[in-house]
Amino acid sequence: MDNKNYSAPLKLRDIHITDDFWKKEIELVRTEVIPYQWDAINDRVEGAEPSYCMRNFKVAGNMNAQMRAQGAAYIPPAYTFRGFQALPDDPAHPEPDKFYGFVFQDTDFSKWIEAVAYSLAQYPDVALERIADGAIDIVCDAQAPDGYLDTYYIINGRDMSFTNLRDHHELYCLGHLLEGAVAYYQATGKDKLLRAAQRFADYVDSVFGPDPGKCKGYPGHEIAEMALVRLYDVTGDEKYLKLSKFFIDERGTRHKADYYDPNFVIDGKKDCEADGVDDMYRHELYYFDLEDHPDQKIRGHEDEERHVYHQSNKPVRELSEAAGHAVRAVYLYSGMADVARLTDDEELFEACRRLWDNMVNRRMYITGGIGSTHVGEAFSFDYDLPNDTDYAETCASIGLVFFARRMLQIYPDSRYADIMERALYNGALSGMALDGKSFFYVNPLEVDPKACSLDERKKHVKAVRQKWFGCACCPPNIARLVTSIGEYAYTESDDTLYVHQYIGGQITKYVKTAGEGTPVDIEIRSGFPWDGDVSVRVRGADDQAASDFRLALRIPDWCLGTYDMEGIDDMDTDIQHGYLYISGTWGEERNVSIRFPMDIRLIASCDDVREDFGRVAVTRGPVVYCLEEQDNGAGLYRLAVDAGKFEAQSHAEVFDICTDPCRIIYVPGVERCEYANTDLTVDIANSPRGKIETGRMSTKLYSDYKPLHTETRTLKFIPYYMWANRGENEMSVWVDVI
Repeated sequence: MDNKNYSAPLKLRDIHITDDFWKKEIELVRTEVIPYQWDAINDRVEGAEPSYCMRNFKVAGNMNAQMRAQGAAYIPPAYTFRGFQALPDDPAHPEPDKFYGFVFQDTDFSKWIEAVAYSLAQYPDVALERIADGAIDIVCDAQAPDGYLDTYYIINGRDMSFTNLRDHHELYCLGHLLEGAVAYYQATGKDKLLRAAQRFADYVDSVFGPDPGKCKGYPGHEIAEMALVRLYDVTGDEKYLKLSKFFIDERGTRHKADYYDPNFVIDGKKDCEADGVDDMYRHELYYFDLEDHPDQKIRGHEDEERHVYHQSNKPVRELSEAAGHAVRAVYLYSGMADVARLTDDEELFEACRRLWDNMVNRRMYITGGIGSTHVGEAFSFDYDLPNDTDYAETCASIGLVFFARRMLQIYPDSRYADIMERALYNGALSGMALDGKSFFYVNPLEVDPKACSLDERKKHVKAVRQKWFGCACCPPNIARLVTSIGEYAYTESDDTLYVHQYIGGQITKYVKTAGEGTPVDIEIRSGFPWDGDVSVRVRGADDQAASDFRLALRIPDWCLGTYDMEGIDDMDTDIQHGYLYISGTWGEERNVSIRFPMDIRLIASCDDVREDFGRVAVTRGPVVYCLEEQDNGAGLYRLAVDAGKFEAQSHAEVFDICTDPCRIIYVPGVERCEYANTDLTVDIANSPRGKIETGRMSTKLYSDYKPLHTETRTLKFIPYYMWANRGENEMSVWVDVI
């Protein structure tokens, strides 16, 4: 590792996004999604699952008020387990002193306030800030005197807090609270929520750590690792970095411990009751083994790897395969990359690289989706990428973007930015409807609505987006990503601005030769994702103090190294790891333009991906496309691309889907049909979708093979992220090819 390669995101206040595409998305989040989600976490969206989030904070706040009023006479509640998700017996009349929702329900607020913060940093809004301040007051009122802040245990009973790290998400709640608090402080300068979050972090630090007597556990659901790094960045207090490193170092390790297995039975007797069996024994065990989990049996399986789902099956520096719950995995890897950079830990960075390579080269969908099975919302095995039963959670693609940015901060290699781009424009944006009012949790690459409703194996796949979810991690995650998009598009070192994503904006870059640095103004204009024309105007680099300024432009992998440039003939240029570095005498103002050809491409998968063998996907620039029944009729499985005519006849056209402009692609193809006889006349001219009105072959389920009859069709592809905005219908990314 070489810290000369390190970079950091620009501050959002130094960026003003002007991009036609992303400004629209940011405005959608600001005007529609953030208000909608505020209603959702206050249980005011008709027909949507209630969140109970803000209600729980109010209940906890009322308990604190009672405690203050009663003083020594106050009796805190003794812990009562009410399930991973607690719901009222009468939804219309929840009991006033009970916790409802999932154990992690607090994070609905934390992610919402983070999105609010990013929005306020770029678009000040007095009314929105007033609502946010009021929400912060409610949350802070719920905090216990010792700093603890998790409503599940505050309401249900603190006596069992931190006893179920594997499942109960206290440290996950801490992580999201820290992320939101830091963002709000940086956006507004107000530190009330930051101080509350810091107190919670201080309390956690008093409980966990390497010191004797402290708990040696770690988060069941990761995010605290990278959130503690953010708290370290804003406070400069190294104890938060050390706590993050502790969680990473401790994860997956085994320690010798006295242990009684409550699930071990001999001759009908429990472990401690069986004759000749010690009720305690010493063995090297994982931390989660020491918690009371009825689903796990350890005696007789001590040496086996466990806890793959939680990325805790071995120490993180030994991990080589992306495994377990996909969102947890990329959150962990993001924290690992942060700690590796800040501690110059080469071994930890090498683990990040191994995990990245395994994930994107063997376990990632063409859309940037990850997590191929709904069982555990997890990775499965190399090249197992089913299209109609996959999970590909929206949050997982967002987490992949987080991981990519952190790898770029350590080493500017375009392969990380290329995957970031793929996940942004496809796997992440597909999670939100074009109007911002409904969402996908799961992002399949092939959908038959009938199968989604009738096949139990596909119940997790939805053919239309949902208004909200009881487990609503994805909607606010999209909001916080979109509103902070500038932090992913660009990073900077002392003398270099890295353009990882071609997102139009006005940027102030401080070239740091001494002190605060000399400002250089950069304006980027971009036609992405529909047009490959980019222009960059640089002003202020003629100042002697800014003469070392460099501009680093990513060369996208999809342009295959082909591009045209103007405005750099007298400049020094160098290509390193997929970035074009430009330096030299910039003058008072310099305009640089670059054009990337956005050719329509047919993409094939690796031969080892059984589900896609002999099939193709259509892409143009960074966008992955799909077929939809709305444009091509039912029975998409009958369609095939004609590869022989593809290059000559494929073309893109401007089109609107639900008033959103895009480029659709027309591709030559065929529809394959079987007929009862060959004496057929088909009027394709008057049947634009190629619907055949003649009788099909025998209704027998099986019959003798006959060659398929094909009819020429023009196939219409739309951007994948825009599917399911025109009603329920079939969809497919991968298509047969002839």
